[in-house]
Amino acid sequence: MEIHLIRHTAVDNPENLCYGFAEILLRKEYPEDFESLDLDNDFNLVISSPAQRCCLLAEYFKFNYSTDERLREMNFGNWELQKWTEIPEEEINPWYKDFINVKASGGENLLEMQTRVLSFWNELITKKDVEKVLIIAHAGVIRLILHSILQFPLENMFSIQIDYGKKVIIQVKDGIFSVVNVNI
Repeated sequence: MEIHLIRHTAVDNPENLCYGFAEILLRKEYPEDFESLDLDNDFNLVISSPAQRCCLLAEYFKFNYSTDERLREMNFGNWELQKWTEIPEEEINPWYKDFINVKASGGENLLEMQTRVLSFWNELITKKDVEKVLIIAHAGVIRLILHSILQFPLENMFSIQIDYGKKVIIQVKDGIFSVVNVNI
């Protein structure tokens, strides 16, 4: 199986708002961003995060796709759409110190997100009738999938740059994973 993971294109976020589950618009030049993408059209299966910033990409390329809630970005709860600089220090400082276990009020922590993403991933990689898959998602989702394959320390996940509108390609053969490309 060949799995292409693509991050949605750049968002319009000049105020540096915290967003994960929240809907945030793509930048107004998104059609130009889509035109510059290098996407195949021979996928057996296309699955997108239900976030509009991901579904727009699937619709632009006229993919026959489904959505899966497990592909959403981290749920930042009450922090969603607040400026990062305006989140109270007593709330955000513990998260900065331990983003794996601490969660935003009303949100989820990284371990909870990991559980839902890996539930999707483990289900996907057991499919026998699919040769080529496209997953349209978010940087956090892609990093967690890479973590499951490469087994680096979870606290290092932000050391992997996942660019807007770029792909990670993973080959799965006989239970062996190969990360073929990152940010292409």
